[in-house]
Amino acid sequence: MNEITPEQIAQHYSAAMDSVNLINAGQPEGMTDEDWADTVKRNKEHLEIMLAKDFWTTEDLTPLQAAAA
Repeated sequence: MNEITPEQIAQHYSAAMDSVNLINAGQPEGMTDEDWADTVKRNKEHLEIMLAKDFWTTEDLTPLQAAAA
């Protein structure tokens, strides 16, 4: 397996933080409860996958852990 670069780690962290920010922002106006529940589920699954990765270095994973809970 290829070693992951610092740039790739930064991209993964940024994508994970997008999920954190989306969850923390709450349900957008006009989105159905069903769609919101599905969106939250998918983003929490994404965060769980990201938290299981072993390539993290000094990134603060606390926001990912909190949003995935």
